[in-house]
Amino acid sequence: MIELDGAVGEGGGQILRSALTLAMITGQPFRIRNIRANRAKPGLMRQHLVAVQAALQVCGGDASGAALGSQDLTFLPGPVKGGDYAFAIGTAGSCTLVLQTVLPALLMADKPSTLKLTGGTHNPMAPPVQFLQRAWCPRLAEMGAHIDIRLERFGFYPAGGGGVEARVEPCAQLLPRTWMTRGERRAAYAEAFVAGVPGRVAQRELECVGKSMNWDEDQLLIRGLPADQGPGNALMLTLEYEHATEVFTAFGEKSVSSEQVARQVVQRARQYLVSQGAFAEYLGDQMMVPLALAGAGGFTLDEVSMHARTNAQVIEMFLPVSFDFGRQDGMDSCTVTARTTANASGQ
Repeated sequence: MIELDGAVGEGGGQILRSALTLAMITGQPFRIRNIRANRAKPGLMRQHLVAVQAALQVCGGDASGAALGSQDLTFLPGPVKGGDYAFAIGTAGSCTLVLQTVLPALLMADKPSTLKLTGGTHNPMAPPVQFLQRAWCPRLAEMGAHIDIRLERFGFYPAGGGGVEARVEPCAQLLPRTWMTRGERRAAYAEAFVAGVPGRVAQRELECVGKSMNWDEDQLLIRGLPADQGPGNALMLTLEYEHATEVFTAFGEKSVSSEQVARQVVQRARQYLVSQGAFAEYLGDQMMVPLALAGAGGFTLDEVSMHARTNAQVIEMFLPVSFDFGRQDGMDSCTVTARTTANASGQ
């Protein structure tokens, strides 16, 4: 039984999600205490509970403590089974975080799988679906994994009501990869999504982005959505390079001006551009489990966060790998290497 303390390091939901993923894949049970101890509302929220429930269905496992608000959970995995699954989060809780929990495990299944999720697709505390489609899935494809994700309906915070479908092909072994440079830029554009929100909000956001990034009008795109998918507003910047694509997002809120929303996303994009790293912080976080499963690999990134260091500690408890955070060619870097049997037994 692997023992985890949810208050360690960053102290958020990623500790639980990574543990669920790796327990399903390795067959190792775990117990986690102090779940999300460093959050304003600690314990399992709706999206975390659905991640646990989804994991249980996918592997036919058993769990105690799987209830809203629970701060202690014991998870006993069974063998991963491919097939058709449907999960309803029921609120604006993130579909993407649930997907990121179960998709790596379903790569190891004996047959293809389909997942249908309803809930939040675009909220401030999770990556949007376009991040998975444009940034995450193409990198996994380079490692031999084939995952197709389709956004069927937007679900903004706080109403939710969105829909996502993912199709997963089995992949017996992920291939090691390194991403040390981002390569030549192929595309750069901004999209302002509005549903049940005046179009002038999108226009002002894009005008601000255009001035700040020195982008032309053909790089500034208004994406009007049916009013019944709102109210909601998301401003998204996509930077596509030869070896990596990054997606940065900010969300419109009451009492927050369009210009403030634009400045948020521009600041994040500029940090990435100045760094010269292949990945930005969030994509780096989400590539750590796949690289650990491959047994080797690495990438440069714009910032090594406490979130990443905490994730590394969890992964190292399940898999015989070591993470090293350092510097390469003036950029922050993350490298994964396999541990020898002697080192693994001595940890």
